[in-house]
Amino acid sequence: MVGVSVVAVVGAGPGLGAAVARRFGHEGYAVALVARDHDRLDALVRELAEEGVTARAYPADVREPDRLARALADAARELGTVEVLQYSPVPQRDFMRPVLETGHRQLTGPIEFSVYGPVAAVQQVLPGMRALGRGTILFVNGGTAAVPHVERAGTSVAFAAQSAYGHLLHERLAAEGIHVAQLVVPGAIVPGHARKDPAVLAEMLWGMHRERHGFRHFADDLDGR
Repeated sequence: MVGVSVVAVVGAGPGLGAAVARRFGHEGYAVALVARDHDRLDALVRELAEEGVTARAYPADVREPDRLARALADAARELGTVEVLQYSPVPQRDFMRPVLETGHRQLTGPIEFSVYGPVAAVQQVLPGMRALGRGTILFVNGGTAAVPHVERAGTSVAFAAQSAYGHLLHERLAAEGIHVAQLVVPGAIVPGHARKDPAVLAEMLWGMHRERHGFRHFADDLDGR
């Protein structure tokens, strides 16, 4: 599919991932959908096809960095060079333990999920973006990325690390035409919400990709966590 722009959505599901796939797909992007559940991905591919969006499924667990990298390599080979990478898997509930109940073993999962995964994904797609001379990397995080919460220690620590990594990329890659940005979504993504409906967030992410300024953006006030 030479000449087709490609967006890879890591953590694709029926909410935000599907909305982003639609938003970019309706702009002519081919969509690589990456998540653990093969059946759910296949269902989403069929749903998008009915709307005229070209999408393919690439099953992978973000906690298996090598497998995630292979999935993105497969997407680039089959669809074309990944121009936009969105990393937005939903953290597991057991990552959100109180700080005094969180030992080093309880941090392994969150760090694999929010640090090793995105680093593997970025390292895989970055050479292609550099060859294109352009690209966008979008990180989507919860409110603890900006304000740590004593009852959600795992995501607070891991999102802070991911934020630091993203900010470093933002500073380093801007001169190469590669924009790196973060969208912080306090609280839950809520269908019908004026600011946190999946389609509203997808529109915001599209705008971040197109407008290309600033690193951190907020979907809603932090008090609304």
